[in-house]
Amino acid sequence: MALRSAGSGKVSRDAVHHPLFARCYARISVNAETRMGMGDIRDRLLTGLSGRVIEIGAGNGLNFAHYPSAVSEVVAIEPERLLRKLAVESALRAGVPVDVVPGAAEALPVKSEAFDAVVLSLVLCSVRDVPRALGEVRRVLRPGGVVRFFEHGRGGGRAMLLTQRALDRTVWPLVSGGCHVSRDPVAALREAGFELGPHRRVMMPEKGPVLPSSYCVLGTAWRPAEEQPG
Repeated sequence: MALRSAGSGKVSRDAVHHPLFARCYARISVNAETRMGMGDIRDRLLTGLSGRVIEIGAGNGLNFAHYPSAVSEVVAIEPERLLRKLAVESALRAGVPVDVVPGAAEALPVKSEAFDAVVLSLVLCSVRDVPRALGEVRRVLRPGGVVRFFEHGRGGGRAMLLTQRALDRTVWPLVSGGCHVSRDPVAALREAGFELGPHRRVMMPEKGPVLPSSYCVLGTAWRPAEEQPG
């Protein structure tokens, strides 16, 4: 595993502590693999990756089984203690080497430009500081490196957006482990200086009721191979 960078900042071992949410998420996410098609989403998210990968917000490690054999190493960052424990168990069953590490997206405990790819899977909704987290993504990714993302955020018409914003101001973050439903992950990546590649809207669940958390996006972005002068 790449060692902590001097510029990454300090972060507590358990930067996030949502034990009740973690227990609920662990059960719901396993059921979603087949009932909501999340297994297929993970395959599409990770296909074609190779080299060294850092996964930020690994949760209980359900992505690990879907990494292609061309991946030489996965460093999986997870701040929540219970989910991290489950991720370690998932790592033992993975077909590629996975090292599960405590840490927060805003202060990644790894060296700069150490990875060929970054995986973001339902994590930008929950980080405390999206611009800072994406700044860390740029820091740890080599020039020309790829970002694979599957995120949920704002969507629907005006009524849905108003509902999402109202939920974010009130109960949603409290009951969902700090999650927000009205963020715009594609705009955030663009504003952080990434080059956006193919991306498309995905509804979760694909069939059934439309929820404030249903509007997802699956796509690819890159850190520019040549950085623009500041």
